[in-house]
Amino acid sequence: MRSPRLRALTLLGALGLAAGPVAAKPTPAPATPAPQIPTLGTSSQTLPGASSLPPAPSNDPNADLAYGAYQRGFYVTAFKEATKRLETNKTDFPAMTLLAELYSQGLGVRQDPARAAEWYRLAANLGDPHAAATLGMMQIEGRGVPKDPAAGRALLEKAAARADATASYNLALILIGSGQPADLARAADLLRRAAHQELAAAQHALGVLYLQGRGMAKDPVKAAEWFRRAADNGDLAGEVEFSILLFNGEGIQKDEARAARYFRHAAFRGNAVAQNRVARLYASGRGVPKNLVEAAAWDMAARAQGLSDAWLAQAVAGLTPEERTRAERLAADRMGP
Repeated sequence: MRSPRLRALTLLGALGLAAGPVAAKPTPAPATPAPQIPTLGTSSQTLPGASSLPPAPSNDPNADLAYGAYQRGFYVTAFKEATKRLETNKTDFPAMTLLAELYSQGLGVRQDPARAAEWYRLAANLGDPHAAATLGMMQIEGRGVPKDPAAGRALLEKAAARADATASYNLALILIGSGQPADLARAADLLRRAAHQELAAAQHALGVLYLQGRGMAKDPVKAAEWFRRAADNGDLAGEVEFSILLFNGEGIQKDEARAARYFRHAAFRGNAVAQNRVARLYASGRGVPKNLVEAAAWDMAARAQGLSDAWLAQAVAGLTPEERTRAERLAADRMGP
């Protein structure tokens, strides 16, 4: 059975890193005594109008119908299937973790962090490192449980020791926050483990440490490689960092056209720094053909997020009223509702 897809919960402020999702790996259920579990509840707990469907037929006797429904966004069905599994197997910790995630996010059921914490705790006690990692962050943040940083960190240590990428990443952020050389070195090691498991946020963080020479020797080549992997795995901050190194030729062969493509992709995803850089590229004709209407449009999008640029304002000052109107329309489309 597979555990559900869990979110990487992160400490705020450390390196300015954004959380990224991490796919849980198959985990065998240990032979342990049946625990006392919370009341499972009924479908009356589900939210009105939440998506539901019959479990999809499968010829595979080992098919995980609960997890499959969760992945497809049919959360009521996922809740029902996980509940059904626990009625016949009270040590089914992947089902417990799935219920915890549904309660934590309010998917198909009313959001209830306290109830989520109960299910995470049960799953963690049965050996699920993903549940332990998430519960550890809940304790550190005081979400659904009393705030207890020491107990939360202990859970992260336990999960990281079992190679959980999310736990390794979050534990690394805690260590980075201390600023101690020994902690930085260990944080770098933890980030490497998580990065090699393709956790995009960890790949970005590892790139930052290589670029800054914190906890390891400074190495722009390795920084660029990790930023690229983070970008390819969907990490927006990593994509911007890689674009900058690529444009400047730092740690990687300079390629302004390729950098422009990465900047544009990040800009369309709403990153203000990328929007500003794309605007500058269009204004100067570097990596892309010079286009002052595009430059003005991207500048407007970045300014809407609070990033102003006096150089760009001057560069596009000569637009005609018709060109400025076109730029405003483009900017409005890119800023969204």
